[in-house]
This record gives sequence, structure tokens and C-alpha cells, in this order.
Amino acid sequence: MHYSLGIDAGGTYTDAVIVRDSDGSVIEFSKALTTYPDPLPGMKNAIDALTPEYLKDIKLVSVSTTLSTNTILESTGFPVGLIMIGDYVIPEKLPTAYWVTVSGGHNNDGEELQALDIASVKEFALKVKDKVSAFAVSSYFSNRNPEHELAVKKVVKELTGHPVVCGHELSQDLGAYERAITAFLNAQLIPVTHKFIQAIVKEFEIRGINANLLMLKCDGSVVGIEEALEKPIETIFSGPAASLVGASHLSRFNTCAMIDVGGTSTDVAMMVNGLPQLSNIGAVVGGWQTRVKAIRMETSATGGDSHIWVKGDRIYIGPRRVIPLCRASVIYPGFKEKLKLNKVAKGYLCESIQVTKFYVRTDFKPIELKAGEREIYRHIGKKPVSFGDLLIALKKRPSPSILDSLVQKRLIQAIGFTPTDALHVLGEYTEWDIEAATIGASMLGRILKQSPETFSAEAKRRVARNIAEDLIAYLIEGMPKNEIDRVLLGRNFTRFRVEIPVVLLGGPVKAYVEDLRTLINADFIVPEHAEVGNAVGALVGKGIKRVEILIKTKVIKSLEGKAENIDNEAHEKCTAENILPYETKNEFIVFSPSERKKFESYHEAVEFAEKLGRQLVMDYMVSAGLQKENINIDVSRKHLAPSGWTDVPLETKLVFVGVGIPKTTITA
Repeated sequence: MHYSLGIDAGGTYTDAVIVRDSDGSVIEFSKALTTYPDPLPGMKNAIDALTPEYLKDIKLVSVSTTLSTNTILESTGFPVGLIMIGDYVIPEKLPTAYWVTVSGGHNNDGEELQALDIASVKEFALKVKDKVSAFAVSSYFSNRNPEHELAVKKVVKELTGHPVVCGHELSQDLGAYERAITAFLNAQLIPVTHKFIQAIVKEFEIRGINANLLMLKCDGSVVGIEEALEKPIETIFSGPAASLVGASHLSRFNTCAMIDVGGTSTDVAMMVNGLPQLSNIGAVVGGWQTRVKAIRMETSATGGDSHIWVKGDRIYIGPRRVIPLCRASVIYPGFKEKLKLNKVAKGYLCESIQVTKFYVRTDFKPIELKAGEREIYRHIGKKPVSFGDLLIALKKRPSPSILDSLVQKRLIQAIGFTPTDALHVLGEYTEWDIEAATIGASMLGRILKQSPETFSAEAKRRVARNIAEDLIAYLIEGMPKNEIDRVLLGRNFTRFRVEIPVVLLGGPVKAYVEDLRTLINADFIVPEHAEVGNAVGALVGKGIKRVEILIKTKVIKSLEGKAENIDNEAHEKCTAENILPYETKNEFIVFSPSERKKFESYHEAVEFAEKLGRQLVMDYMVSAGLQKENINIDVSRKHLAPSGWTDVPLETKLVFVGVGIPKTTITA
């Protein structure tokens, strides 16, 4: 009997699941707290909780992780040299101090605009080679002709020995600057990813697991380990992608919406006919717009660990994440008694200062702290410290903005009341200390003159409303949140109706089903093993490869024996005004990820593109460990032609989508 192992390192928990290959059934699963910043120890803990007998027969391992996303968000990637070829307009901020622009680049037909200034490239590479770990290269219209990027890659690798990433290797979409950012982010992730994957491979070798290793991409597909090493940028947001694929697999719905309520956030996405719905503009991560194909998702800072706090007569949820009181009581001895004694004057209440809020120091080392930050930081240790403790130690009110700054710098971690605590009070989720959660609900409820149960029930309803709002905002793009709330609150004698199944994932997600049904008329489903749906998704993701090829029609005029380029508008003007006799003919240029080629007939261009697109998809899928007989390739075409146009299209875009199932055995 053969089995497969799926692992997902999420924001709070790392989940591991074993699936039987013969029928896709979940045999066993485990959960462990995610370790940060290195997720590997948490993964090891999750694997340790699984039955060793199953592990001996593991033939495929697939992993999704927050490693790439966190590296970008926290700016902890390796230094990269950025080379931009062409007449770039440089914005105010660039992601690196090591960059240069050089002459070169092409036009939208792939014709060279300027000769490549290779001397400046060499000068820059030698100047920064000891300061960076990799290089990124982006050229104007490299998606039409990559020859300048490839020439720079060859020279820089020979001079420095460093990895070099080209923009056209990651995206065929327009936007030279966005391709440059994508290449840069990918380059800074390569050393991090190499270290992580090497550690995983070594761990499996130690355990005697001889398996095909895959990683999940942010479009919901899996990728072989070699490509994951070359293109780690494509694993950003692999967690939500894993959840979506897992939701579809566990519920057996090819078309469905997915809501994943995690510890940090709530993610909404959709599967259509077995394929994840993708974003049209590419993933945005850490404020940087990339050209990475990722699932379209709606994300909010509402999760099981979101801070619930009170000010005036209102309950607020988030956006900060904290350690739940029920879990803190288990982690820190004596915390419950300390919680009971905590007091805060009403005038001091804000998000950073609450009767239920405490702070503890993390393992991160402080760098360049301001005087005010140093003053507060030295009074926070490895045991929870309250507002009152800081007030006494400082002999003044601690600044909420400084506390918030220390949290943002990850030097301290907050403890507070959360939706997880509310569910403990209501008896709907009882993994940790119920008494600690009840004490917190009592203290916050007293401010609003509510019982612990009433306060917790209201907090739970608020969480359900946030989740419902995220779902509708996803399904109806552009609808203002205040309009969504008006309907959700039932003030117009109407309700939203969702026509596709809505699959819920997450540990305590069952607790929100009834509240969601009162807000939205939809078929909400909590499948078996919903608590580890993301790990299932990491494992059952299909091999998917998308290739786009563009065919562009170009008008060529012949005048006195000389061939000159002329655009369509000029051609029509000359014809209408009968200016000079000349002959015209069409030329067809095929732009693909691998080459640029010209043809004299449209039919020949289409035939070449069809064959090339299928071959590129098939070569990729086979190299990723997929069997030819299990690969299906669909082709779609989009034509651009003016109204009334009777000639061949001005542009034809062919999109090839290959779908296959990964192998579960190692190939020799």
C-alpha cells in the first residue's frame, strides 16, 4: 500500500495529512504550532505525530508554506542586484539599493530599439558582486524578444557565479517595471528556498522517506522541486491556494466558493470547473505589484487569533493578531491569576491597552531602537507583562504607539481576548483553558454591562458578519462594504443568495455555520477533515501549466524596391488619399516564452503556435513528474480585430492549459 504526505505550514498551525493513493482517502492527520521564522521545526513536530508505519510507505510529499510570503513581507530576503534594460522611468522607491539602468530593449514587435550596453552591465556586476547574492534582469518588451535579458544573464553568471533571474522567465505579461519587481523578488528568495528545500530533503533522508517532492504554487498547481528552486516567487500565497484545492477535493465540488478561517486571517477564493479562479493583474505582496499568476482572493484580518477589544460601548475585532488567553494560560504558568488581577481605567482603553492585554518578548534581536522603544522594551521579558506592570515600572503611562511599534518590529508579542476565547466560553471549541477565556470575557463584558456568555455570543456574531462580508465582496467585485453591511444587517427586508456551494475550512469553523446561514442564503458545507483542508490541498493539487502565445499581424509596404514598416492607420490613410503607388503584404510574428518567429501566412503562424504551445506544456508537465497519458491540454483563442474587419485578425492570443496528476513514485 502506498501513501502520500501533505504538509501546510500556516500562520498559526502546521498541518500534516496522510492520504491513501488508491482511493484518495485521508488516513491520518496531525497539527503542530508553526515555528517562526524557520518553519522546519514545526513541520518535524507535525510529522513526528504521525504513525511511523505509514511514513515508511510514503511515495509523494507535497508542501505549502508561508516562507516566501513572510520573507517578502518582512524584507528578510537576500540582497539582489537589479539590472533594467531600456528607457525605464524609475519610480520613487525601488526594492534594492543595488540597481542600474543600461541602454537596450525592444519595441512591441520585438525589434531592437537600442544596442545593448553590455560594458555597463559588466561594470555594475563586478562592482556589486560581493554585496549581493543574486541578480535580477528586466528588459523593455522582453516578453516580445528576450535576447537582451539572456545576453545579460550569460555575462553576469560568468563574471560572478551568482544566480540570475530574467523577467521573461517568470511572466509573458506586459509591464517591464512589474516584471523587474517580480524578477527581483524571485532572486532574493532563491537562497532562502535552497536552504529550506535542502533541509526538507535531508529530513526525509534521515527518516528513510524516498518520495517525489513537490511544492504548491499560488495558482493552486503543484511544481517539481527543481522549478520550485528556480521560481520560488510562485509559491507566495500557496497557503490560500492549498485551502482552495483542499476544499474542492474534500467536498467533491468542481465549482465552489471557499472560506478558510485561519488563526491570522479569513481567505475567500473560488474554484470553477476544477480550476482555481486567477487574478487578472497578478499577485500583490508586501505592497509590490508582481506579474505572478495567483488565485484571486479576498483576505481580511479576521481570524481565530484576532484581537477582540472594547472602547466606549463598542466591540472591535482586529486587525492585530494576539495569543488567545486560553492558550496563554497553558503556555505561561500563573498567567490566569495575573489576568484576574489586571485593571485598566476606562480613559486609557485603546487597542494596545485593554484589561485582557499582555505583552511578552520574542526571540527576535532588536536593531536600532529609538529611546522610547528601548525604555519600554527593557521592561518586557519572557513572562507576560500587563499595562499596570509597565505603568509601575515606567512611572508613567506607556505609549500605545510605541507598544504598537515594538509589535510591528516583532520584538514583542501581544496576548489578548480572541474569537477562539469566545468559542471556549460558549463551549463550541474547547482545546485550551476554558476558565482563562471566561475570565477575559467577564472582564470585557463588565465594561459593556454584559455577561461573559452574552459578550462572547456578540463577538462571535461580529466575526460571522465579517466572514459573510468577505464572501460577498469577493463574489460581487466593487460593491462598497457599507452597502454589503446594509443587506447583511437585514434592514432592507432582503438577503444575499449564493448559487454555488460555499465550503468552510478551519479548526472551529463549524461554530459559525448557523450565524452565516442567518446572514446569507447559501449552502454552507463543512466537509470531513475541514480542520486540515489546507494540508490536503497541498497534496492533491494538480499539475497545471499555462502557456500564452501571441500572433501579431504586421503590414509591410514595398516602395521602389525597398521594404518599410507601416502601421495600419498610416496604411489606410495612404490608400484613401492615393499617395504613391506601393504594394503591401502581411507578416505574422509569433511571440512565445521560448522564441520569436516570423511567417508569411497566418495559417502557418497558427499551426506553428499550436504545435509549440502544446509542446511547451507537455515538456514542463513531464519534467515535473507527470505522465503523458494523464495530461489533458485545452486551448482557447482570443482575436483582436476592428469592427467590420474582414482580413485576418490584428492579434490572436492562444492560451494553452495543461492539467495532470503528479506521479507518486520516484523515477530513476
